[in-house]
Amino acid sequence: MKAVTIQDIKLHVVAMPLVELLKTSFGAEPQKSAIIVEVLTGDGLTGWGETALKTKPSYGSETILTALHITRDFLVPGLIGQTIASPTELTNLFKAVRGNHHARAGLEAAVWDVMAKANGMRLADYFACHLPAKVRPRDKVLVGVSIGIQESLDAQLALIQKRVDEGYQRIKLKIAPGWDVELASAVRGRFPDISLMLDANSAYTLKDAIHLKQLDQFDLLMIEQPLAYDDIYEHSVLQAQLRTPICLDESIYSAQDWRIALKLGAGKILNLKPTRVGGYSESLKIYKLCVETNTPLWIGGMLETGVGRAANLAFASLPGVTLPSDISATDRYFDPDIAEPPFVLQAGSTLKVPPRPGIGVDLRRDRLEEACARWQEINPFQPLF
Repeated sequence: MKAVTIQDIKLHVVAMPLVELLKTSFGAEPQKSAIIVEVLTGDGLTGWGETALKTKPSYGSETILTALHITRDFLVPGLIGQTIASPTELTNLFKAVRGNHHARAGLEAAVWDVMAKANGMRLADYFACHLPAKVRPRDKVLVGVSIGIQESLDAQLALIQKRVDEGYQRIKLKIAPGWDVELASAVRGRFPDISLMLDANSAYTLKDAIHLKQLDQFDLLMIEQPLAYDDIYEHSVLQAQLRTPICLDESIYSAQDWRIALKLGAGKILNLKPTRVGGYSESLKIYKLCVETNTPLWIGGMLETGVGRAANLAFASLPGVTLPSDISATDRYFDPDIAEPPFVLQAGSTLKVPPRPGIGVDLRRDRLEEACARWQEINPFQPLF
């Protein structure tokens, strides 16, 4: 494989209006914020990555501003001038920086993209080169859609109907105490045959076990992260009381975390968000573990722009990703996106993997600049260092 030399790195902080807010148990943000990472090589190639985050430390401990600080002041200096033979080398280059998984993931993603381009390969195929022989990515990926908490059951059912009519075959609903059993009952009554899962975003405690057990009657694909964001053990106690599989999300930051979770029986399914675990190098380790243990696996999202969406789609095309992933069509979130072409839902609730080298989409500079200007307008008193 051809190596690349990193010549320059640029960071673009963006804010983009969402077509539809996604309200969860810890609220909703009116804008999609992210850091778009641009890596330039000595050969004139450009790689793109996305640090997908919120402006508040709600999903995790990082925010856009903390990630900007860590990326610019600690991660970027160690990469400029480096000749990289594989993106997996970044794990060692970043070893002096603990945590800050989202910051690391955005920068690493841009290197994965530019190295795939340097070798004339789709990012999906480049990922496969880092796995055992004969692993072949698929050309399309089975996807589902995530629907936030609505103002009423009628509004919730109407939105589900809209997504089903669009062709989505797996529906994920956000839940919270007081918006769970009644919701699931109403949805199952209206849509008895859809593939349905519920996502709690850590809204419950073990004291709610008896209440949560009522969800077993609704034939759910899974319930995602019902307990604390940093817990593994108590999920094992809860899973023993439920027939519905628990899917872990926020609790898992590494392959080692997932080994512990499997050993304890804390969950039966994994939502792998590459940005949460520090990037695609760690994601590949987790992927291998899931294949070895026959763990049902799917790829989650952070409302990514076309940059992060394309990279996640490439990873989700690997055959060990066995459940529908949260990588919806572009028009579910943005109109327009900063990248072209948009991702369009295909027959069978699928998205096509771009056929071109790297992530396979192009950044629209005019839209990128507009999104950067919007960030500065919305955050006039927040310094960009």
